[in-house]
Amino acid sequence: MATETARQYLERVVDSIQVTDKKYEEAVSSYQSICRWFERDESTIRFSHLESFLQGSFRLGTAIRPTTEEDDYDLDIVVLLSHSKNDLSQAELKRRVGVEVKSYSDAHGMTRPNDARRCWTQNYADGRQFHVDTLPSIRDASGLRDKLEARQMAQHFVDDAIAITDKTDANYHVVHAVWPNSNPRGYANWFESRMAGALAARKAAIALAEQRSADEIPTYRAQTPLQKSVQLLKFHRDIMFADDPEDRPISIIITTLAAHAYRGERNLDDALLRILSDMHNHIEVEHGIDWVRNPTNAIENFADKWIEYPKRRKNFYDWLDAVKSDFAQIAAADDAEREMLLTEVFGEEAATRVTKRQNEPRTWNKRSSIFAVHRENPPWSLHNLGKVKIKKATWSPQKSIRTRPFSSDSTPIPKNVDLRFYASTDVPKPFEVYWQIVNTGADAVNANCLRGTFEVGAIHSGNLMRKETTAYSGSHTVECFVVKDRYLAARSGQFIVNVE
Repeated sequence: MATETARQYLERVVDSIQVTDKKYEEAVSSYQSICRWFERDESTIRFSHLESFLQGSFRLGTAIRPTTEEDDYDLDIVVLLSHSKNDLSQAELKRRVGVEVKSYSDAHGMTRPNDARRCWTQNYADGRQFHVDTLPSIRDASGLRDKLEARQMAQHFVDDAIAITDKTDANYHVVHAVWPNSNPRGYANWFESRMAGALAARKAAIALAEQRSADEIPTYRAQTPLQKSVQLLKFHRDIMFADDPEDRPISIIITTLAAHAYRGERNLDDALLRILSDMHNHIEVEHGIDWVRNPTNAIENFADKWIEYPKRRKNFYDWLDAVKSDFAQIAAADDAEREMLLTEVFGEEAATRVTKRQNEPRTWNKRSSIFAVHRENPPWSLHNLGKVKIKKATWSPQKSIRTRPFSSDSTPIPKNVDLRFYASTDVPKPFEVYWQIVNTGADAVNANCLRGTFEVGAIHSGNLMRKETTAYSGSHTVECFVVKDRYLAARSGQFIVNVE
């Protein structure tokens, strides 16, 4: 789809719209605080509270920055209680959860929550730029299973189904066996299954670099090509419909169609091309009605509002034509044209953010160094025979014998100094040693000196040692590989070097 420069450009655009790690931490902190409130000794729902969990873009890892500083991030929480549909009405369930939501708002200086159609909406008053939607629910796997069986439909992911509250439902105020269904956890599992290979590889890379278990790495940190593509599509949508947010294409439709169209592409530009060329093929038409089917509930149509609001259907197809055209032009343009196109498509504020990212060599972006698009994958089949570890790293001014130790992802070190990396391994000899140096940042890009291949190493006095110099500002990685009998016997994990 794109030249290497265009690929890097798309990555910069994604980087410019990312939710910062700080914002993610604030979101997790807010979510955990609310969960603790529901479980505290004084809570009126303490004994019926089974769990609370995230849904929506923060759960999927597809959240993006608001287009303006005045807009909020959406934090979507599901509260699961142990009641039965035979015990209470939807209205009563919502009231009970509402008691605790209101008391939490009062205790934390928030404005009084809004009783929305399905959930309680809270707004923070401390400048955190969040509003929280809390959805009351009870388990309902059997209810959804019965509905699907009656229509002879597939029941994938049905075990996580829940019954939810909805003020527009005819049975909202009465005890009734039929409630609206939802399945946010099942949907998240389905979405992750669409990118299972890339997700596992990204989590493993982060875990290896940070010496942690892959199970500890949250999905949002993986930043797979599918997640990034959805972010780009949502960003384009937000800009295009800045003056018409009510009738813009909704995120669940974009996310679902993109996930259906994704085929495991390893690069962002390839994934985006595949998605844009194929996502429309996953819109079904039944009796003249468009269907974007919920992959975890085949009787739910995410595009059901297109019937009541025909403008939304038109806006979706207008957007799809525009986003295909715009990204095709961006991919084919040269550098000067690309900057101009960015301004035309996304506006001056977004273009300024991307340009600023390009010209900030002191921005230490661990994600970009770990997942650089020019990093080559190991060409050897894996056969673990032992371990290898970068046990020591030093830097020194050129032509100086005085060395200074430094650790991975530490304070930036100066340009034009000498580096030494010392690794040790328990793999039995004989073996071969390879080093992979991956640099990032505007300096390396402008000098056309991006590296990401495997370079043969040597053994000095029994040590695996590598010499380098700091030529380019940015965040770079160094990794040692031990190969025996043409198999990858051990790898060290990525050592991150930040250069001023």
